[in-house]
Amino acid sequence: MIRFSLALVPLILAATPALAQSHAGHGATSPATRQAPPTTQGCVAPGSASATTGTAGTSPSPAGACPPGTVRARAAGDHDMSTMGQAQPAPATAGHDMSAMPMGAPPSGQADPHAGHDMSTMGQAQPAPATAGHDMSTMPMGVAPSGQTDPHAGHDMSGMAGMAMPPEVPTGADNPGRPPQTPPPAGALDGPSHVADQIFSAEDMAAARRVLVAENGDIRVAAVMIDQFEATSVDGEEGYAWDAQGWYGGDIHRFWWKSEGEGEFGGALEEAELQALYSRAFTPYFDFQTGLRQTYRPEGDRTDLVVGVQGLAPYWFELDAAAFLSNKGELTARAEAEYDQRITQRLILQPRVEVNLSAEDIPELGIGAGLSTLQVGARLRYEIRREFAPYVGVEWTRSFGATRDFAEARGRSAEDTRVVVGIRAWF
Repeated sequence: MIRFSLALVPLILAATPALAQSHAGHGATSPATRQAPPTTQGCVAPGSASATTGTAGTSPSPAGACPPGTVRARAAGDHDMSTMGQAQPAPATAGHDMSAMPMGAPPSGQADPHAGHDMSTMGQAQPAPATAGHDMSTMPMGVAPSGQTDPHAGHDMSGMAGMAMPPEVPTGADNPGRPPQTPPPAGALDGPSHVADQIFSAEDMAAARRVLVAENGDIRVAAVMIDQFEATSVDGEEGYAWDAQGWYGGDIHRFWWKSEGEGEFGGALEEAELQALYSRAFTPYFDFQTGLRQTYRPEGDRTDLVVGVQGLAPYWFELDAAAFLSNKGELTARAEAEYDQRITQRLILQPRVEVNLSAEDIPELGIGAGLSTLQVGARLRYEIRREFAPYVGVEWTRSFGATRDFAEARGRSAEDTRVVVGIRAWF
């Protein structure tokens, strides 16, 4: 056995160089005898100054893969990240500096997206560079939330208050802020006003228009308004008075009637009148009225031609003014105004003024020229229902000029104040 073992020693020594060659790169050969691997254009030996950090032989070169034992050379625009995470002084020629910024090491196998950027002064107020297109250095602004970038950074908004805003363009509703309404195209107004006139006959169109008017606005309505129906008391004498009116017709044309008068309980009727008028609306709030008036007085009756207006003036004043030309050529006029002042939804105060004028003296009727009488009163009513309201009030009457003289000559006072209690109703 010893003899056989000694015979195997030369065989083992002879096989040792072959094992050394199969493990090349493990230190079996000396550096002096190692041969440099062949290089290709764009590839360099590992460890050189221009070598990348990739694995040898895996990074592609411009002409293809680098041969074994070489790596791709770093291009001029590439960044060296082999020393990332270490405190390194920024090179003089580097465009970015991150040496003063503490940062964590990137995950293994990933490149840091902030490599090469100078963030050492991040979070500090810096003056805008001279070449910056926007300046916000003089604008007070809040600090952006932690971890977020201010969306207005770099914009000069100091003069925003003086910016010229687009002009307001009136719209159909005249409501500022709505988008402007463009005018209709020129072709929209071409052609006939009513295309149906070209299809149907004139008789058919006239009949259709009459039906349209009758069904959309030409409605007949009627109303009766008893504005005053009251008992009066003046100087111990009790009397009564009324003032009522009504109408029948449509929105434009109406038949209108009016009646008013006064007298004493147990005595004769002092005065009464009745008017029959044609009324036509000439504005949304006023009507023109004309017709006849019949007046009854103990001194003598009169029939007058009436011309006047009636309507609702601005601020909700109800006006009624008319001129009267009698069958004897006497010209008189009268104007009334009243206003409903709501104290509550049901309690209403109604001031009222009435003025009577005459163009000449009428001794038979006790009327003088000019301003003949002035009547001022106020009535406070409570609307149990809108259509029914009792009231109390006071009324002052004064005669002027020749009218006062005629009243005194007949034994009447030129001035009196009366208390009234009555009912106002309409249906």
